[in-house]
Amino acid sequence: MRPQIPPRSECDAVIVGGGPAGLAAAIAARMRGLKVVVADAARIPVHKACGEGLMPDGVQALRQLGVVLGAGEFRPFVGIRFVDGGVSAQGRFASAAGAGVRRAVLHRRLVRRAAEVGVEIHWGCPVKSFSGGCLRIGDRTLRPRWLVGADGLHSRVRRWAGLERGWSAQPRIGTRIHYRVEPWTDLVEVHWRQHCQAYVTPVAADEICVALMTNRDAPERIEDLSALFPTLAARLRGAQPSDSVRGAASLTRKLRAVASGRVVLIGDAAGSVDAITGQGLSMALRQALVLGEALARGDLAPYAAAHRRITRTPRMMARMLLILDGRPHLRHAALRALAARPALFSRLLAAHVGAINPPVMIRDLAGLTARTLVMGAAARVACL
Repeated sequence: MRPQIPPRSECDAVIVGGGPAGLAAAIAARMRGLKVVVADAARIPVHKACGEGLMPDGVQALRQLGVVLGAGEFRPFVGIRFVDGGVSAQGRFASAAGAGVRRAVLHRRLVRRAAEVGVEIHWGCPVKSFSGGCLRIGDRTLRPRWLVGADGLHSRVRRWAGLERGWSAQPRIGTRIHYRVEPWTDLVEVHWRQHCQAYVTPVAADEICVALMTNRDAPERIEDLSALFPTLAARLRGAQPSDSVRGAASLTRKLRAVASGRVVLIGDAAGSVDAITGQGLSMALRQALVLGEALARGDLAPYAAAHRRITRTPRMMARMLLILDGRPHLRHAALRALAARPALFSRLLAAHVGAINPPVMIRDLAGLTARTLVMGAAARVACL
């Protein structure tokens, strides 16, 4: 049966895309009294490849949206561990923990919260066009005050609004699978090798998510995990997959603008950061809170400024980590420097999740860079 939408409807905002970014924006706007409609061509449940880690700032944003994860629906993690061969370094969050949560569980909670606050959601409704202030959804028409594009990396709303101009890095490929096994640590682990990382996120008391990130030109397969990361494979020996492998593209993309007139973008539609940072979901949730306020006030300028601020540090971190991705000697030296100074690693994590000011992070990065260069030079000399 076709979803019923009034032939012509007035509303404050139509959000194209019912993923986490779109639903979070809808909730934030509705909590400020706006009449909100969400339209998505997909039908629930919506599955998508994802590392499934929410950083502490994302957990806080989720709480501000009124989304409560139930007991057993998530697994807290208290920091990050980098592993590269025999080198391991870890840092811990300053106070609040992050949360490992299955993408489908998070989506279900956001859908439920959106319904609670009165968001009108239409699944299975492809958006066909936007012209003259009117939005065509199926054979129906909506005339919103605001149009929000939350329709992902290949956003049609972004194209309609003429907001395509910007810069993009080379895409990478991500795949993920879940295993039934008790998590062996309360940290997210990132295992490194040349142009490849494996992320291990605890998502339940008896389940973990393993995500593999690799270059598009030389993609590795998650089925080859034992050859790629023998130490990790040993941890997973005997563990049974609890679902099938899913994949998605990941890239860093920066747009010149995220709003034009009455059209505004959020989430991956508004630019993205490589998944190596683990900040994709958290950034979208933080953006949603600001966007809801901006729509209610009728002024998108504060949102545009906040968007730049929210994405600045993760984009910088993505550049740094991808430099390490292709330079093993530099990466080994950096990990040894972090292992020798775990407090420095923790401060960098705090900056990454917005808990300390960027100047502090820049000072710490300068110290790490100097130490890395010294240790890297010493390692090269030792190899001569």
